[in-house]
Amino acid sequence: IRSNPCCRLILICCGPLHTFALLTSVLILVHKDKNVSFAFSPSAEWQHSSNISYRSIPFRKNLSNNVNVSADPRTHTSLVSDQCGIAVESRIDCGRDRSLSRADCEGRGCCYVPLPQSGLGGPPWCFYPVRYPGYKMGPLLPTEKGQRATLARSEPSYLPRDIPTLQLDVMPETLGRLHLTLKDPASPRYEVPFVTSQSRGHKDIQNPLYDVDFQPDPFGFIVRRKSNGRVLLNTTIGPLLFADQYLQLSTSMASSAISGLGEHYTPITLDLNWSSVSLWNRDMASANLYGSHPFFLVQEGDGQAHGVFLLNSNAMEVFLQPAPALTWVTVGGILDFYIFLGPSPQSVVQQYHEVIGYPMMPPYWSLGFHLCRWGYTSTNITRTVVQLMRQAKIPLDVQWNDLDYADQRRVFTFDPQRFGDLPQMVEEFHQLGMKYVLILDPGISSASPPGSYKPFDDGLKRGGSIEILYFFFNQVWPGPTAFPDFTNPTTQDWWMDCIRVFHSKVPVDGLWIDMNEPSNFVQGSVDGCPDSDLEKPPYTPGVIGGQLNSGTLCVSAQQYLSNHYNLHNLYGLTEAIATHSTRPFVLSRSSFPGLGRFSAHWTGDVRSDWEQLRFSIPGVLLFGLYGIPLVGADVCGFGGDTTEELCVRWTQLGAFYPFMRNHNDRPNAPQEPYVFSQQAQDAMRTAITLRYSLLPFLYTLFHHTHSSSSTVARPLFLEFPTDPNCQSIDRQFLWGSSLLISPVLEEGAVQVTAYLPPGTWYSLHNVIPPLMLYILNHKGQCILFPAPLDTINVHVREGSIIPQQVPALTTTASRRNPFTLIVALSVGNWAKGELFWDDGESLDTFEHGHYSYVLFFAQEVQNRVNFVKLNGSLDGLVLGEVRVFGVQASPTAVWANGQKVHDFSYSPDTKVCNKCLCFILIFKMC
Repeated sequence: IRSNPCCRLILICCGPLHTFALLTSVLILVHKDKNVSFAFSPSAEWQHSSNISYRSIPFRKNLSNNVNVSADPRTHTSLVSDQCGIAVESRIDCGRDRSLSRADCEGRGCCYVPLPQSGLGGPPWCFYPVRYPGYKMGPLLPTEKGQRATLARSEPSYLPRDIPTLQLDVMPETLGRLHLTLKDPASPRYEVPFVTSQSRGHKDIQNPLYDVDFQPDPFGFIVRRKSNGRVLLNTTIGPLLFADQYLQLSTSMASSAISGLGEHYTPITLDLNWSSVSLWNRDMASANLYGSHPFFLVQEGDGQAHGVFLLNSNAMEVFLQPAPALTWVTVGGILDFYIFLGPSPQSVVQQYHEVIGYPMMPPYWSLGFHLCRWGYTSTNITRTVVQLMRQAKIPLDVQWNDLDYADQRRVFTFDPQRFGDLPQMVEEFHQLGMKYVLILDPGISSASPPGSYKPFDDGLKRGGSIEILYFFFNQVWPGPTAFPDFTNPTTQDWWMDCIRVFHSKVPVDGLWIDMNEPSNFVQGSVDGCPDSDLEKPPYTPGVIGGQLNSGTLCVSAQQYLSNHYNLHNLYGLTEAIATHSTRPFVLSRSSFPGLGRFSAHWTGDVRSDWEQLRFSIPGVLLFGLYGIPLVGADVCGFGGDTTEELCVRWTQLGAFYPFMRNHNDRPNAPQEPYVFSQQAQDAMRTAITLRYSLLPFLYTLFHHTHSSSSTVARPLFLEFPTDPNCQSIDRQFLWGSSLLISPVLEEGAVQVTAYLPPGTWYSLHNVIPPLMLYILNHKGQCILFPAPLDTINVHVREGSIIPQQVPALTTTASRRNPFTLIVALSVGNWAKGELFWDDGESLDTFEHGHYSYVLFFAQEVQNRVNFVKLNGSLDGLVLGEVRVFGVQASPTAVWANGQKVHDFSYSPDTKVCNKCLCFILIFKMC
C-alpha cells in the first residue's frame, strides 16, 4: 500500500539521508587498508595513491571447494567477532545458489548468524564477512581506450568452473559517463552485440564528474561524485564472483530512491526491503515480464542523480536490500557496466540513451487513437466497428486485427472466407484517412504440406538447410511452429521479403510483433530439452516455472550469433530490427535496451481492474527512461470484463499515454467506446478529442526525444529533482515540462488529490470553479480537485506555450485544420513554446532538414502585439486562435499583424483572454 506523498513529506526527506548515514558509518568502521585511487584529469597519468587507507582485518580463508568442510567453533567465534558484526540490513547473502546449513555456510568461509523467523524473504543468516577472499588487482596500465588491470584469484571460489584471472578495463568515455568491463582474457565469452555508443576511448577527458578508487585485495571499486565526494557505488561491500555460469557483484547505493530494472509491475521507485527482480523475457504477467532492462536511476536527494547500466542479456536477478545496497547475479556473458553521472535525472536519461541509441521518430498518425480486439472474426465485423465509431463521432486513426485474419493462424496469409476481401477493406480505410495494422507473430507454421505455405518453403530454400533459417521447432498458435533466427542475415533478408510480398497484397501501415519473448505453449520442447548445463545451470534466477526454458524454447538451441541461453532476451529486439524499414510503426511486446530505435511497446496482457489501471502509469513512465517513449497499456484492460466507469477513467488516462490503443480478449465483454451509455461515450469522446487537439504538442515532444533524447511522458522527479515530494509520485505525470496530468484512479471517486509543484499552474479546462482555474504556490502543495466522470484534471505550467490544432476524426483531417495556442503567462508575464512540423511520415526528415521548426515567445508589453510573419515553408498552416492564461486585467485593445482585433473576449473570473494578443508574440523559424 502506497501512501499519499502529500502525507509523508518528512519521511521522504529524512529516510534516505538517515539510511545513507548509517551505511556510511558501517563502511568507515570496517574498511581500512591500502587502496588504489585515480581521478581523471587533463594531464594526470593513472597512478597508485593512498588517499584512503583501509585497516587490514584478519579473515578465515576458504581452503577448499568442498562446501561440506566443517568449521572449527573457535575459528567461527573469532570470525563472528572480527568480521561478522555487519549491520543486518547490510548483509550480502552467501547462499543465493541454495539453502545452506551452518556447516555449509562456514565451509564457504561465510558468517552464519541466525535471526528471528520473519516469514519468506528477509535478511540472510549466511552472509559474506567483511573481507571475503577474492580477486587481487594488479597495476593499472594505459590502453588506447583508458586503463587495464589484471585480476587474479590465489585460490578458487566455491563455484563450479571458476575463472581464475579476469581483465578489468576502465574507460572514461565522456565527462558524465564511465565504462568498466570485467571479462575472461584467456577465453572469449559472449558479449551483447547491439550497442550504439559513438563516444569511446577518450583518455583526455577534461574535468569529469567522477573519481574512481580501487581496493586491490580483495578487489573492489568505488565511484564518487567529484563535486561533493558522495559515494555512488562501492563494490567493496561484497565479493566479486566470476564463474562460467555465475557472475555476482554487490554495491552500496547512495539513496533508497531507485527506479528501473524493468519490466515488472512495480511503483516508480523500487522496494528495497529484501526484494528481488528477475530479468528473463517471458509471457507471464505479473512476474518476470516481456522485457529486460538492466538499467536503474538513483535520486541522490539533493536534485542530483546517477544511473547504472549492466549491458548483459543473460538471465539475471537483481537483489535489493535496505542498507541500501544492490547485488547483480547473472548466469553468463561478462560484466559490462556503464555509469552515468548526470548530474540531473534528465541528463542521466540522456546519457543512457546515448549508449543504447535515441528513439525513432514515430509517424504522426500513430499518435492517434487505435482500436483492436481479439475477436473481430471477419472483415464485415471489422468494418462495422469503424462505422460505429464514426457514427459516434469518436476519433479513430488506426483499426487493427488480431490473429483472426490469418488462414489457419499462419502469418503472411489471410483467411479466404472470413477475410477474403481484406485488401479492399484496407483500401477503404485509407480512403477514410485511416490506417491499418495487424499482428505478425514470429512463429512460422511448419505443419503445412510442402508447397502449400510459401513463407516456410521459401525459408527452407533460402537457408539451404532447415537449421540455418529456423533454429527451433515447437508449438504456438498454428500448431507445430518454426522459429526464425533473426540474428542470421539470411533470415533477415527472407523476413523482409515475406513482408514485402504480403504488403503487395495487403497494404498494411504497421505491424504488431507479438509472442516474441519468444513464447511457447510447451516447456522447452515437445520432446524435452537436452540434459546440459545450459538447460540446468548451477543457479537459476527466480523466474516463473523455475527453469529458463519454462514457457519458452530450449535455451541450448543454437542460433547464428550464439546459443539461445545468451540471446533469449534479444529475440524481440532482433525481430524488430528485421521488421524496421521506412518510418515504421512496429509494436513489440518483447523488449531490450535499444528497442526504441525500431519499435513501440505496449505493456502486455493487463487485467481490466483498478489496480492495473494504477500500475500502468509507472509502467509507461519507466519505459520512457528505457528509451522506448512510444508506449501505452491496453485501454480498459485486456483480460476480464471491464466496467463502464473503469473504461471511462482508463480512456481519460489513456488519452495521455504516448501510445493509445483500446484492446481486449475475445472471451470478454466488448469495450469499444460506442457500446457504453451516452454519458460514458460523451466522456470518452471528450478525452480522445482533447488528445487530438494536443497532438502537435505531443509530436514536438517526440521530436525532442528523437533528436536529443528528452522524455515524452515523464515522472515528476525528472522535472522537479530538488522537490523531495516528487521523488516517488506515480499517480500523476507530465507531458514534457508543461502539462501535468492527474487522473482518477479509484473506483467511485469524483475528486482527485493532486500534488502541484512550486509555481503557477493553470487548468486546461474552463469548466471548473474559478478558484481552481489557476493556482500559485511557492512550496508545492496537494490540492483536492473536482473530477466528475467527464473530467480528467490537466494543468499547464506557467511560462509555457502549448500548440494545439482543431481536432477531427482522423489525424489526416486534423492536420489540415487551424492551429491554436495556449499561452500560460508566468508571474513575469512571459511564456515560450515550440512546434516541430513535417509531413508526418517520411523517414529522417529531421536529419535531412525537411521540416519546419517554430519557436514561440510571448511577453506583455503595454497591451501591444507584434508578429513576425511566418515564412513560406509554413504556407497552409493557419493560426486560428490564441488563448492567454493569467491576464490580470482586460486589455484596452488587441492588434495582430498591424490590424486591430475586434472580436477578442476576456473573463475577469478565469483571467483568460481569447484572441487576446496583449503581449509581444514572436515566431522564429529554424
